[in-house]
Amino acid sequence: ITKAYNLDVTTSGQSSAAIRTDRGGGVVTVDGGTYTSNGLGSPAIYSTADITVSNATLVSNLSEGVCIEGKNTITLNNSNLTANNTKCNGNATFLDTIMIYQSMSGDADSGTSSFTMNGGTLTSKNGHIFHVTNTNAVINLNGVTLKNEDSSNILISVCADGWSGASNIATLNAKSQVLEGTILVGSNSTLTLNLTNNSSFEGTVSGQITNAKDKTISTEVGTVTVKIDNTSTWTLTG
Repeated sequence: ITKAYNLDVTTSGQSSAAIRTDRGGGVVTVDGGTYTSNGLGSPAIYSTADITVSNATLVSNLSEGVCIEGKNTITLNNSNLTANNTKCNGNATFLDTIMIYQSMSGDADSGTSSFTMNGGTLTSKNGHIFHVTNTNAVINLNGVTLKNEDSSNILISVCADGWSGASNIATLNAKSQVLEGTILVGSNSTLTLNLTNNSSFEGTVSGQITNAKDKTISTEVGTVTVKIDNTSTWTLTG
């Protein structure tokens, strides 16, 4: 168990996340502070545990904003996350801000991965906001301000990447949430989108996916299920 309060953490090395666990398990609770990473393969948070961060500022200047590996979780409460992922690390072939995956390296048990964000701001300067591959992921968004500064405007991609051994499955639960952009779901992948409590989605759904190395990953859309309650809206623009 690790508890951290109002820290100012800056890292510059490779594989040097500002908040990090490895080899699986444990509970990390962070409240307040600023956490900045500058190196390759160094998100602001790398989770192989249950990590909760509240009232904090998180910045990644080269890598993903956060990574979750395997059966583990990250929860952000009233925090501001900014990522500028401009270089792929290791087997990764996509640029993204929230990466949820399973490497099968033994660092983390397989199972359902979970990312939850309540309030706060998520700013994605480059690449896809969310990327799910080789795992079963649940993403919960509740009243988050999403800022996608990438011209391709990809909200989420669920597809094959540089790993194998599991399925590409994601559930995105939006509550009091505005979503926009393109949803990409590969031909061998599955996405369920649940819109509740005055949530909205405006954009497109596609299976035509090319990775950051200009390799075609998919040409046909996989399985997509959309559920909306009577307070929410679903608008396709193409």
